[in-house]
Amino acid sequence: MRPTMTIGRKSETRGEGARAPGFDIADERAHARAIGCSLDAVQLARRSELIDLHVDTFIPSRLWGYDPMARHRGGPLGRFFFGHLDVPRMLDGGLDGAMWSITTNPLRTPRGRWRVFLRNLARLRGLITRSRGCLAEVRTAAGYRAARARGAHACLIAVQGLNALEAAPDGVLSLPDDGLVRATLVHLTNAIYGATSSPLGAGRANKGLTDAGREAVAQLNTRRIFVDLAHIHERAFFDAVAVHDRSQPLLVSHTGVAAVCPHWRNLSDAQIKAIADTGGTIGIIFHRQFLHRPGGPSDAGMVAEHIAHVLRVAGEDFVSLGSDYDGAITPPADLAGADRYPRLVQVLLETGFAERQIEKILGANFLRAFALLRPA
Repeated sequence: MRPTMTIGRKSETRGEGARAPGFDIADERAHARAIGCSLDAVQLARRSELIDLHVDTFIPSRLWGYDPMARHRGGPLGRFFFGHLDVPRMLDGGLDGAMWSITTNPLRTPRGRWRVFLRNLARLRGLITRSRGCLAEVRTAAGYRAARARGAHACLIAVQGLNALEAAPDGVLSLPDDGLVRATLVHLTNAIYGATSSPLGAGRANKGLTDAGREAVAQLNTRRIFVDLAHIHERAFFDAVAVHDRSQPLLVSHTGVAAVCPHWRNLSDAQIKAIADTGGTIGIIFHRQFLHRPGGPSDAGMVAEHIAHVLRVAGEDFVSLGSDYDGAITPPADLAGADRYPRLVQVLLETGFAERQIEKILGANFLRAFALLRPA
């Protein structure tokens, strides 16, 4: 496996023991009581660089005008499906950066998907502009550091379902700028690039990567965009690993692991090792259906179990968080929204994880991979 790089903690730039701007000890104690965790857990979450590899909050914003800048108490059905993340709760939970996903509607025509993707890219950037500096678009590791130095939440723009670009004149190379940081090759349906792991792709005989998929990987490598192997069939997964530029880290942005909970959505140990061998990282999802095993924990402990398995298989440098908040998921009740990241920190502390390991899981592992791909 690749050697790792050390990414500094917030406290190294703010002074040891410093807290995030806008919070004092009374606020931290109140937040700890409100979400049922210790003061230590809240402070560790807030002083660490905390990055989520996959949030889908742009989906409810597109569907019914959900305002991410306003505080919510959940979605129309509480914690079920949507309403998990907004900027006020995100700041309460200590979330410093996230990959904000533009998810592709596969039912549109290829030309329609490309037009809508460009429109949605502009809409997401409009949201960032309207935040008046609370959110900042980030394209590189240096840009991340600059945004955080200004106190902004770092938005890394991603696309879920590369078929958004199927009708682009030159594929990925048609992108108007370098703003796209990450792309999944497929989503819940098959695409011209390869097969999905979803049961919706069961009718496809060839489960591997297609010629178009191999070309897409090459183009993503050329643009230095993270190739995200979430959602892809295992055969196509390893085809993509084989043709991928070995000097660039691979991601799986939001997933569980099959050894804890056997599921079509989860990774085998061989897949975990393949990502680690490129210097990449694996974001653990918060969706109960992909995490819960019979007799296992019903709270944030189910996320901790999947994190612990990746550590056992690949080591502590290759696991991250990829909640999939607002992606039609149902998280455990104690992780119902973005203000609850410290609850997971609490469970990790109780499980026996060292603070150094937790800092890596929360953000340092991703920042290491980001610095390998796009340092500046």
